[in-house]
Amino acid sequence: MLGTIVNSVAILIGGILGILFGNALPEKMKNTVIQGIGLAVILIGLNMAIQTKNPLVVIASLVLGGVVGELIDIELQLKKFGEWLEKILSRGKQKGNFTKAFVTSSLIYCVGAMAIMGSLESGLKGVHDILYAKAMLDGISAIVFTSSMGIGVLASVIPVFLYQGGITISAGLLQNVLSTPVITEMSATGGLLIIGIGITILEIKEIKVGNLLPGIFAAIPLTIIFSVFHLGS
Repeated sequence: MLGTIVNSVAILIGGILGILFGNALPEKMKNTVIQGIGLAVILIGLNMAIQTKNPLVVIASLVLGGVVGELIDIELQLKKFGEWLEKILSRGKQKGNFTKAFVTSSLIYCVGAMAIMGSLESGLKGVHDILYAKAMLDGISAIVFTSSMGIGVLASVIPVFLYQGGITISAGLLQNVLSTPVITEMSATGGLLIIGIGITILEIKEIKVGNLLPGIFAAIPLTIIFSVFHLGS
């Protein structure tokens, strides 16, 4: 849970700094720092991706995951869920700044490969590097969000803690079920998705990482199948 705790604290600190000093920070400075973190995110993803023992598993996982993700259109469903949640919380009344800030920031912090893969890595391996990087991103973005949307951003720390903590605990319970090769290929597949996040952050190309998320879980049966038939390695 250490990674999730650090992530939650970073959001709180960033939010408080945003309330106090957010408007004083030059936009150019914020953009430059975000770009630096984007590069670091790519580095973390590369470090995970190159650990694969069977690149064919990763390729097949991304292809299968992309097909499933597009059929479901995960990113569209998440957008609809966010709109529904905001509507419910506002109870048909005029949307308050607090509610809008809470819903918007909660979705941004909870949805994505870094939240899922970071929590899985934390629970399965006790490695928190992804969540540490996410904490830096979330902390900086919290400064920007709080300065523009208000104090509701601070409340997003609750769903972040529950969501990521739940994944981490669940992953820890499955640690004895998932074999080392399976965990390795899941991490490698997730690493490529994290590289996609970094590319999106740097505004090189917007990648539908959300629709590729099923690839992480597709790596489980594919690793077993490829191992049984001795394919690719």
